[in-house]
Amino acid sequence: MGKTNDWLDFDQLAEEKVRDALKPPSMYKVILVNDDYTPMEFVIDVLQKFFSYDVERATQLMLAVHYQGKAICGIFTAEVAETKVAMVNKYARENEHPLLCTLEKA
Repeated sequence: MGKTNDWLDFDQLAEEKVRDALKPPSMYKVILVNDDYTPMEFVIDVLQKFFSYDVERATQLMLAVHYQGKAICGIFTAEVAETKVAMVNKYARENEHPLLCTLEKA
């Protein structure tokens, strides 16, 4: 009788592991934050270079950042979001702009 309970516990643990493995990954919003110094053209360049937007969509997002204070550039898994944030912030600093890119859980 003890062995049956052990098998039930094992089956339950295996089932929980499968359920956990099948959960979709957590997603994160990558956000550009407005400042008073970064040129609009640079923001458009960032949106095209790092998020693959065409010039029209990049311009729309740049205007959202400018007028609303921030805009979501995309929603990605944690690793992709962290990489994009780091790359955008590094690129902005290399070009001597204070543009800030952040992430938050979606």
